[in-house]
Amino acid sequence: MTAVPFRPGAPGTHGEADLGPLLSRIGNTPLVRLRRVTEGVVSDRVEVWVKCEWFNPGGSVKDRAALAMVLDAERRGLLVPGGSRRILDASSGNTGIAYALIAAARGYGLTLCLPANASSERKQLLRAYGAEVVETSAMDGSDGAILRARELAAEDPDRYAYLDQYSNPANWQAHFRTTGPELWRDTEGRLTHFVSALGTSGTFTGTARFLKAQDPDVQVASLQPDSPYHALEGWKHMETALVPSIYDPDLADADFEIPSEEALALTRRLAREEGLLTGPSGGGAVWGALEVARQLDEGVVVTVLADAGDRYLSHAHVFGG
Repeated sequence: MTAVPFRPGAPGTHGEADLGPLLSRIGNTPLVRLRRVTEGVVSDRVEVWVKCEWFNPGGSVKDRAALAMVLDAERRGLLVPGGSRRILDASSGNTGIAYALIAAARGYGLTLCLPANASSERKQLLRAYGAEVVETSAMDGSDGAILRARELAAEDPDRYAYLDQYSNPANWQAHFRTTGPELWRDTEGRLTHFVSALGTSGTFTGTARFLKAQDPDVQVASLQPDSPYHALEGWKHMETALVPSIYDPDLADADFEIPSEEALALTRRLAREEGLLTGPSGGGAVWGALEVARQLDEGVVVTVLADAGDRYLSHAHVFGG
């Protein structure tokens, strides 16, 4: 099996035929095999592949779920093109940027609750798309943003269509319809292990459910930070966080706690040794994939790189000052 070339997404990927030339390119991102960071770490009969989600138009895996949630809201009449309702949600950044792109493309306003410590690049991108940003306490993380979004929705339900990515089944269903089938197709059905981080849990839940439906023997491992205080933006430490209602704790065959320092070190190695400039969550995802892979004599392990590292260049702890 060779690296899969980039192929633009086809109309209808998200169950909607008329997305236009921009949004129809969400999905069908490249799958790349790791060569150097696996050397001497895993068996020669074990392959580790990464799905590069920054090739989506909005630059992250969250384009998939954001598009599915907006289309679902349109189908249910919560959003009407030309109407006065604004999209509202909480995000650590990437879902917000995806919403902002989609809102601009489809003619909606967007109000986003965002922790104040989100990277400056993310805030600049949101404002460039015209989003209204409501900053919340950095100490409260994504949970604080969620609580503020709930308050805004309750205060003015006629103004907002609160999509609530943490509780919205369209989130995980997007990955059941797109991410899972793409991985199965691009590994030619050879995939044996899927590894993914937990934030909203949508990527893990939807992809894992699809892969298990194809082959119940596929093993799926979830990843989360090893502490409530961590450097992996977008990830949740489930024991101490507001747990998303779409999260299924019984789905994972294994769960790994990822140390931030090791994840950051691997993020830098991916850039310098593999040419993959991913964000800290990508380093954490690969750390988890390698933990799975080193236990195998043979297999095909796949994980997801959620976004690109250029959204973190202002954070000296990621790539150095």
